[in-house]
Amino acid sequence: MDLTVTDNLFEGRYEAHIDGEVVGVVEYELTEDLMILIHTEVDQTYQDQGIGGVLARWTLDDARRRGLKVRVVCPYMRGWLERHPNYADMVG
Repeated sequence: MDLTVTDNLFEGRYEAHIDGEVVGVVEYELTEDLMILIHTEVDQTYQDQGIGGVLARWTLDDARRRGLKVRVVCPYMRGWLERHPNYADMVG
């Protein structure tokens, strides 16, 4: 599986792609110093293959690189962060 993740700035979401097809997204809103994580969704065909986790890690790593804190509205991202305490410093 050749998975890539891109930041679709115009749609306000990170997109996971397999063979050019969008198979998962993390929707967000940006403020000056905060990324609000709104919703995560993976296409039903690709669920339970780790795509949500890849999206979560990519999203948070990108927010960290940009010097942003995150506010988590999305239940999936909240649960993922609870299992990965090394990102706890980003929650604001």
